[in-house]
Amino acid sequence: MAYNLKQAAKKPERFTGGHRMCAGCGAPVVVRQILRALKPEDHAVIGAATGCLEVSSFLYPYTSWEDSFIHSAFENSAATVSGAEAAFTVLKKKGKIDYDTKFIAFGGDGGTYDIGFQSLSGAMERGHDMVYVCYDNGAYMNTGIQRSSATPKYADTTTSPAGKVIPGKQQSRKDLTEVMVNHHLPYVAQSIAVGNMKDLYEKSEKAIYTEGPAFLNVLAPCPRGWRYNTPDLMDINKLAVETCAWPLYEVVNGKYTVNYKPRKKLPIEEFLKPQGRFKHLFTETNKHLIQDIQQEIDHRWERLLALEKADQQ
Repeated sequence: MAYNLKQAAKKPERFTGGHRMCAGCGAPVVVRQILRALKPEDHAVIGAATGCLEVSSFLYPYTSWEDSFIHSAFENSAATVSGAEAAFTVLKKKGKIDYDTKFIAFGGDGGTYDIGFQSLSGAMERGHDMVYVCYDNGAYMNTGIQRSSATPKYADTTTSPAGKVIPGKQQSRKDLTEVMVNHHLPYVAQSIAVGNMKDLYEKSEKAIYTEGPAFLNVLAPCPRGWRYNTPDLMDINKLAVETCAWPLYEVVNGKYTVNYKPRKKLPIEEFLKPQGRFKHLFTETNKHLIQDIQQEIDHRWERLLALEKADQQ
């Protein structure tokens, strides 16, 4: 179904206000938009790994979740939700359940790229009918802004501090979306929290209503870890897309489609400049490192375009 903003806005909220997420955080925006893609009559079983989203939305006896919700440990959100899906399937086959439900797991990049990767990989490989959503804020924000494998190269974090000897994190960001593509899933996509609500809504709808396992990787900026002004959430997301630091694309049964191609691709410094975690790169000593980042961004972007072109031939 084509996206209609007015109709989507009229849908009931399934992730309510009153949670304790920070102002300017991308994660709650991601959750609200994804859950809006559910049909109003459909029930969902939702799991979340320990992280910013969970500790801020589910403080017993209070919850922001309107659907069935379970909090898992840091490392096993995918296992928990896949187990619930398996149990539901068995009960339905035995005739003890006569309705349908959807299964969605959420995790930050720490609980997805790193600690929870084995759980995620196993659930996807087994083929459970579920959606896993990573809200990617590029570090372990809930426990003090430590670097993760999703942290971009040269970013300043508490465990990869930028100083005179080492200018931030030394490793490139893991491309988890591509890792999940290579699990041969029926649906994999990459989107953003705000700046293109149509893109996230439509991809969420496809993921939820695709039979089998699906994976969504959604950029969810963190004002504390990225050190930007809280009202700039939308601008940060747009710059990530316009510089191709975070491309919008989807892979349906192995076929690539790039959903947005900037008319004039912006240089990566436009994305880096508003973020305090990259402030050290704009000194005379370190400014050459920006070119290093640009080369990596260009390489990944060109590779993505080549994959799409190959699938269209």
